Amino acid sequence: MNQDNKIGIIYAAGAYLLWGFLPAYWKLIDQVPPDEILAHRILWSFIFMIIVVIVVQKWYLFLKECIIILNDKKKLTGITFASIAISINWLTFIWAVNNEHVIQASLGYYINPLVSILLGMIVLKETLTRGQMLSFLLAAVGVINLTISYGVFPWVSLLLAFSFAIYGLLKKTVDVSAMFGLTIETLIVTPIALIYLLSIPDSSLAADSMFSSFGLLLFGAGVVTAIPLLLFASGAKQIPLSMIGFLQYIAPTIMLLLGVFVYQETFSLAHFISFALIWIALIIYMASAHRSSVRLKEKN
Repeated sequence: MNQDNKIGIIYAAGAYLLWGFLPAYWKLIDQVPPDEILAHRILWSFIFMIIVVIVVQKWYLFLKECIIILNDKKKLTGITFASIAISINWLTFIWAVNNEHVIQASLGYYINPLVSILLGMIVLKETLTRGQMLSFLLAAVGVINLTISYGVFPWVSLLLAFSFAIYGLLKKTVDVSAMFGLTIETLIVTPIALIYLLSIPDSSLAADSMFSSFGLLLFGAGVVTAIPLLLFASGAKQIPLSMIGFLQYIAPTIMLLLGVFVYQETFSLAHFISFALIWIALIIYMASAHRSSVRLKEKN
């Protein structure tokens, strides 16, 4: 393993560690409604990213990228829908954390790679290996088991999984760097977020609110959104895709541990069976992906 690989692993692992502990941050401001937290997250992410773009002296490249996207209907449509998908994901996650559904959120991010496989098959006409098909079926059985056991459809988990998978799929249609991508995505929805915040009586955007310790936490919502994404973008360029596939389970594992041991959420036998089925599905999926990678290398 060379130095670039090591640095890449540190960056990517750092991103997933931060994502894993993100529920703890939303708990600090859980007295604010999720939709208001989302508006702050969008607004301050955009402002933080603009500062980053200026500091790294890429302002003119950013403006050039914006002009290219504005003149390309396909790219503009793709990044607009991507911004909507990630906003839905963020809102669902914040709501889940602040309504004692951290375990469900964890389940959603375990399912996410398997949902991405399904979307790839449906939208991109990708073919599934037997291992991938078995993985998807086991995950489906896990979700059905939870639904039958509790009589409640695990919509939080599935909405998180599908919204993030759709976001990833849409990002494939727009060839733009992570830095510029996040800046443009938040730029698109920032006017809506700002209008919403200004329309709230006793808005948390008021000067006396924003300069309080609580106001700084709301501003920090943008920072804790942007930093992991920037770390991930830097790390992903320097390590193999298979390593990213392994590291991505750090975040939902931390969320699961937080939900069970810190926030004392119920983790029943039904939960254990469903999680076990999904863990087995992910092991089969990763083994199948590894075999496919080995075969491809042998052919080349």
